[in-house]
Amino acid sequence: MKGEIRIDRELCKGCGFCVIACPKKIIEIDSDFNSSGYYPAKVVSMDECTGCALCATFCPEVAIEVYQLTEKE
Repeated sequence: MKGEIRIDRELCKGCGFCVIACPKKIIEIDSDFNSSGYYPAKVVSMDECTGCALCATFCPEVAIEVYQLTEKE
């Protein structure tokens, strides 16, 4: 199963919990800051996402949504 991660750049404070939680290591901290001055998380390889949602579970700001995608037969 594949997943899709959506990170709200304005809510994210760049704590890095999602980076640590991701078993595929496809999330990193962005080098560009948001309007609040934080460096938010970003997905670097969406194709490898399994939709496990550990990143969203660990996010204290509730800035991450994960969608599980099913392949069409």
